Amino acid sequence: MACQGIGGEGIGASQNPSTAIDPQLARKSLSEHRIQKIETRTLQDRYPCLVGRNARLGHHGTGVRYQIRILTTDGSAKGWGMSHGPDEQVQKFVGAKVSELFDVVEGTSEDALLLDIPLHDLAGSILVLPVYAILGAKGPRKLPIYSGAIYFDDLAPENKPRGVAGVLASCQQDYEAGYRAFKLKIGRGFKWMPKEEGIKRDIEVTRAVREKFPNCLILVDANDGYTCEEMMRYLSAVADCDLFWIEEPFPENRDDLMRLKEHMAKIGCKALIADGETRTERSSKWWRYGGYSQRHIKNLFALAEAKLVDVFVLDLRIIGFTNWRHIMPELERVGVKASPHTWGWIPRPYYVAQLAAGVGNVIIVEGIPGKTEGVDYSAYKFVGGQIIVPSLPRFGLRLT
Repeated sequence: MACQGIGGEGIGASQNPSTAIDPQLARKSLSEHRIQKIETRTLQDRYPCLVGRNARLGHHGTGVRYQIRILTTDGSAKGWGMSHGPDEQVQKFVGAKVSELFDVVEGTSEDALLLDIPLHDLAGSILVLPVYAILGAKGPRKLPIYSGAIYFDDLAPENKPRGVAGVLASCQQDYEAGYRAFKLKIGRGFKWMPKEEGIKRDIEVTRAVREKFPNCLILVDANDGYTCEEMMRYLSAVADCDLFWIEEPFPENRDDLMRLKEHMAKIGCKALIADGETRTERSSKWWRYGGYSQRHIKNLFALAEAKLVDVFVLDLRIIGFTNWRHIMPELERVGVKASPHTWGWIPRPYYVAQLAAGVGNVIIVEGIPGKTEGVDYSAYKFVGGQIIVPSLPRFGLRLT
C-alpha cells in the first residue's frame, strides 16, 4: 500500500525525491493505513571514549540509554524513532488512521507529538520517500558537521590528567572518524580550575588545536561559564585562530553582547555568536517553540534582530521536530541561522540532517561520534567533513 504517485511524475524509492509531492494524494495514501501496533524499546549509545566535563557539568559518561517506539500499520508499513513518555499515553493511537495523526504539510498532530519522530519515519515508509522530501527538499543534502564531543579531556583522568594532549587525542580520534570541525568546550575556570589558570588553559587548548588541525573549523562553547570581560580577554588571545563560532559565552543579554561584538570587530574576530539552548524557565504549556518560555524566545529574537546573535542552537527535543519545520521561516525572516542542539543522543544529528535538507537554513550539524547498539547508520556518508543525507525512504536509519 505504499504510495506510487504523489508527485508530478510519481515518486518512488528509485525516483527523484526532490520532486514536489501532491499533498492530497499523500493524504490519501496515509489514510489507507491504520496503526496496528506500537512497541517500546530501549536503545544504548556508545561513545568512543569517556566524555568529560564542561564548564558546568561533570563527566558525561560513555553513552546514554533512551526510549524508541516502533509503529506498524495494518498495511505492514513500519516506522521508528526516539519517543519519550509512558506507554499508556500512546497506546490510545492503536487503530487510528495514520492521516489522523500526521499530515505531510503540517506534520504530527498536537495530540500525537509523543510519536513525532516515529510518525515522520512511518510516513516516509508509506510514501516511499526520505523525510527531507516530505519536508519540501528545500535545503542541501550535503552539510558541514562538527564533533560535539570535545570536552575537558585535559583534566582526565583525575588521578593523572593528560593535559592538552588529551584534547588533541580526542580531536584526532574524531578526525579519523571523518570530522573536519571540532567544538571545544571552554570555561575551565568557572568550576574546575582557578579562574586565571582556567582561562589560560582554554587559550592553550584552542591554540594547540588550531596548530595541529590548520584546515579544520574550530567552534568554542563556554556553556555560559564566562563573563563578558573574560570572553573578551580570551578572544584577544586567540584572535588569529579563526574561530567559526562562539556558543553561549555568558547568559545572553543585550549590553554584554554589544560590548562583545564591538570588541570582536576591533580585534578582527569574525566568529558567529550561537545562543539560545539553555533555558532558565519552562513554558507552562506547549506552543510553537515547544518547551521554551515565550520570554526566552522574545529575548532571543530581539538579540537576533539587533545582529547580536547569529545562530539559534535551540534544542531539537525542547522545540520538537514538527515545530522546527514551522519556525524555520521565522528565523530566516530575521536573518538568523539554525543549528539545533542534539547532544548527547546519537540518532539526533541524523534527524537534524534530514530537517536541514528538508527546510534549509541549518548552517552546520552538531555531530555525536559513536554508535548505537542495534542501529545501522551506514546510509549516511562523511565526505570532506560533510554529512551526506541519503535518498533512501524514511530517515534512512535501520534497526538491526
